[in-house]
Amino acid sequence: MFRPHLPDTPHPPTTLTTQHQVQAPVPSAGRPLTPYWGAVAAVVVVGIVLTALLAAVAVTAVSVAVAAVVLSSLVTGATRR
Repeated sequence: MFRPHLPDTPHPPTTLTTQHQVQAPVPSAGRPLTPYWGAVAAVVVVGIVLTALLAAVAVTAVSVAVAAVVLSSLVTGATRR
């Protein structure tokens, strides 16, 4: 009752044949394609430094402008009295 039922005629196993095409390796140009990490790091560091300097100049310009407005209002207020 619980025994498997086998087929009467055995079927031959099917085999799949695939053909592999071998490609010749591409010759290199003499230099690896990876970038030079030292140069990339230098460019990133220079970019960060220049951005920080630009931010410092912008903050200084804003503070000088605020100081100029305050001083001009003090001078005009003193001459009106």
